Amino acid sequence: MAQHSPDELENKGQAAPFGQSVGRMFAVLFRPEMKRWRFRIALAFLLTVGAKGLAVTAPVFLGEGINRLTAGEGAAAAGPSFVAFIVLFATARFSASALPAIRDSFFTVVTQDAQRIIAVDAFRHAQHLDLQFHLTRRSGALNRIIERGAIAVEYLLRFLAFNIGPTIVELILASIVLAALYGLQFSAAAIVTVAVYAVFTILVTEWRNKQRRAFNEVDTRLRGIALDTLANFETVKSFAAEDRESARYDDATREYNRHYVKIMQSLAALNGGQELIMTGGLFAVAVLAGYGALNGTMQVGDVTAIILMLANIYRPLNILGWAWREIKQGTVDIEKLFGLMDMRSGVRDASDARPFEPKTGEIRFEEVSFAHEGRDSGLNDVTFSAPGGSFIGVVGPSGAGKSTILKLLFRFYDPPKGRILIDGQDVRQVTQNSLRCALGLVPQEVVLFNDTLRFNLAYAQPDASDEDIMTAARSAQLGAFIESLPKGLDTKVGERGLKLSGGEKQRVGVARAILRNPPILILDEATSSLDSTTEEEVQSALKEAARGRTTIAVAHRLSTIAGADVILVLDDGVIRERGTHEELIAKGGLYASLWRRQAGGDTDKSTAEAPVAQQVAE
Repeated sequence: MAQHSPDELENKGQAAPFGQSVGRMFAVLFRPEMKRWRFRIALAFLLTVGAKGLAVTAPVFLGEGINRLTAGEGAAAAGPSFVAFIVLFATARFSASALPAIRDSFFTVVTQDAQRIIAVDAFRHAQHLDLQFHLTRRSGALNRIIERGAIAVEYLLRFLAFNIGPTIVELILASIVLAALYGLQFSAAAIVTVAVYAVFTILVTEWRNKQRRAFNEVDTRLRGIALDTLANFETVKSFAAEDRESARYDDATREYNRHYVKIMQSLAALNGGQELIMTGGLFAVAVLAGYGALNGTMQVGDVTAIILMLANIYRPLNILGWAWREIKQGTVDIEKLFGLMDMRSGVRDASDARPFEPKTGEIRFEEVSFAHEGRDSGLNDVTFSAPGGSFIGVVGPSGAGKSTILKLLFRFYDPPKGRILIDGQDVRQVTQNSLRCALGLVPQEVVLFNDTLRFNLAYAQPDASDEDIMTAARSAQLGAFIESLPKGLDTKVGERGLKLSGGEKQRVGVARAILRNPPILILDEATSSLDSTTEEEVQSALKEAARGRTTIAVAHRLSTIAGADVILVLDDGVIRERGTHEELIAKGGLYASLWRRQAGGDTDKSTAEAPVAQQVAE
């Protein structure tokens, strides 16, 4: 299935078939997780049908009671009979209102559980989509798709099951009673009124749904701008762009308001038209019943019963119009949710995929080629091997393909040509979860969750004890810092870890890698953004993390990988040079040129600046 971004989903103009969306939604009720609610579902159905039956019969009881009073019988004969029918009327009417209330009191947990299940399914599905999907998403858009879709599921379940369905049942029962007791003309009048009302509602609602889709797009854009700006407030302030961002937010808000006004105006037109149709139908039935009473073919109580029965039908019908509008609008939201859940990751486990079995940590790339979406160039026939326990440095100009090698190693992408082996196992033939559990990553910028230090440190090993966490933290030169904090591991780090310095965040990243204890360690320019003093501290922590395991380090600062067993020099997606630091300097090629540029031309500069690579090699 083709891959799409959430933005494309949000702007998708073609709606999914209504019946298909509703069918998939109701299928949630029959999932194994909902088995415990089956009795409640059945009981809710019985109470709903019973309530509508009582709602139809209540006016008949009242009409018959009035007929007894006006029949010319004596008070002694008419009184008890009238009281009996009034009691039946009151009991039926009260029960018709009480039963739905009882139903709602125990059925809410069912709809909430269904909402939870589908929201978690969608969230889990989005988490398992490939990296390309998440790289192309707009901030906040994916969350809005899941949030609005889950709310729509709960809403549609309630209104389809307890408003539209029961109202149709009530109309059928009322039509039968009207035809049997009072005449076909009354049944026909009721059916015609409801049919005209339904057609008018559907036509106008379809027009409003187009407005709703446009409104959703504007709403998503507004929220996306707000979330993106607030999340990147440091960048905004750095570029003195507060007023510019406020103006952008103002423009989006104006567009939002313009679409909202259109929606409210069309709502007023819809409500007015619906009220006119219902009033016209009630007027026609009242005139027919009145003529019947004047001609002697009907009694006064029959007129009362007919008018009250029609009023009872039209009362939920008024709610039905609102419910139908909301249901149709809900399908706009739920079709996005199901569209998201129908998407398939471009990177999937093979049907016969087996768990990865780590051994020595040997890595081999065999004629691997890959280009990112929208780019002509990428890796081209890259071949290299890293024996277990070795340290491999990867260097090259920006855009040469260094980070792409790491992403392929994690299997964030699948190369169209070539293969990648770890301990002799093709990464496409093992499960992604087991593969990534064998890899530890320290990225260039460690982004943390807005939670405690404990949560962020233990993210690599959720069941780790505080003792294990602190041992890893001390190995990453972070122990003294944590112990100096009043709340220790319970200290909140702020959104994206903004309460910590760059060096502290990097050491958290190193501690996570140490705690995970993977056979293979990946360093993606882990110190390139740090100052010299902080870099030295983090390098010491990286030395501890890299000890005894295969390490691949992408580096901008060549001094950090000068002691590597092998250095791969990439340029334009091709390995131009490979060898040790001394061998590459002696060649006088691209690596030597990069080294001279960074070392100020002193090619004899000591490689003692390479604490990670050199000491691991030793």
